Amino acid sequence: MSRYFFKRAEFEDRQQRVREAMRLKQLDALVVISPINISYLIGMSAKAYQVFQCLIFTLEDKPLTMMLRLGDVAEMTDLSLAPDVRGWGGRRFEDPIEVFGRIMAEKGLLQARIGLETPAYYLSVHNYLKLKQVLAKAIVSDETLLIERLKLVKSPAEIAYIREAARIADVGIQSLRSALKPGLTEKEVAAHAHGAMMMAGGDSPASPMNFVSGERTCYAHGLPTDRMLQRGDFMHIEFGGQYRRYCATIARHFNIDEPTDRARYVHQATYDACQAAIAMMRPGVRAEDVHMAAVGVLRKAGLEQYNLHTTGYGIAPGYPPSWGESVNMFDGSEDVLEAGMVLSVEPPVFIHGERLGARLIDCVLIHDDHAEVLSKCSADLIVV
Repeated sequence: MSRYFFKRAEFEDRQQRVREAMRLKQLDALVVISPINISYLIGMSAKAYQVFQCLIFTLEDKPLTMMLRLGDVAEMTDLSLAPDVRGWGGRRFEDPIEVFGRIMAEKGLLQARIGLETPAYYLSVHNYLKLKQVLAKAIVSDETLLIERLKLVKSPAEIAYIREAARIADVGIQSLRSALKPGLTEKEVAAHAHGAMMMAGGDSPASPMNFVSGERTCYAHGLPTDRMLQRGDFMHIEFGGQYRRYCATIARHFNIDEPTDRARYVHQATYDACQAAIAMMRPGVRAEDVHMAAVGVLRKAGLEQYNLHTTGYGIAPGYPPSWGESVNMFDGSEDVLEAGMVLSVEPPVFIHGERLGARLIDCVLIHDDHAEVLSKCSADLIVV
């Protein structure tokens, strides 16, 4: 994501809403660590999330400071809205948390009210413990979800990017349809889909493709392997189309030659479960109720015990290793759907004992009065 992907007014609106949320929580500053949230506020495309980076986002509308590894300063300076970009390391060893401490001292924030993001993927335990020491005299609260919850409802510009991501995902499905044949490996077929999506304008995906065939279909998240495709193979293949960091996930079922009756049965059960979930999705509906509608279909099909995964979740701008948001359609979820949310729908069946599994996935946009499936590809079983 870059500052050029959205109008300046959209970034200003995002920043204003975050400051309003900070004011309600009486925060002087927010230490933003998730690259998704940094991008949301200032735009960025630097691949610096493997090591410590943060945006120091103050309640007062002052020039924002972004710190990250020295080698990515040029890209961040050119492509983000941060006027003050600080680099660490590079020429010599530096502890980034010590650099952070010096910047916070410079800004007079070491004894302030600080909201700290602690995202699972982007902040190591080691660095978190050192941050606690640096901020020992501050009043610190965990605000990992502050920005996350504000961005669950997508703007028209964001929805346009997600639609483009869905188009790119459809290109991947069509590529798979044309490439699948006996004698090729899963890796070789996956390469066709990745190449086709990049040629269609797609970005590098935020998460690897899941490609399982034959006896491997009982695996939920199997990566493409050297397994050679054979006649009769059933398979489910999942990936995300990605455009300007915005994602649309998809999965379809394929079979080389005629599928078995059992493969058709589990395909139809997961298809019907998806349709039942989508039919429920409206503003004001509880995420848990959507999940239970899908599970009810699988229960009637005698497959509930093999439903080993969430029914779906929010889809966000994606940075490795994930494109998911915290909205989760599962039992016990307290989330309620709102117009403008985009969620995956994917109630699966994985039967280890039969070496058979199935998972269809579509991304759905919640409107005021209906749910729109963004993919244009049929969810029918594809026989090649």
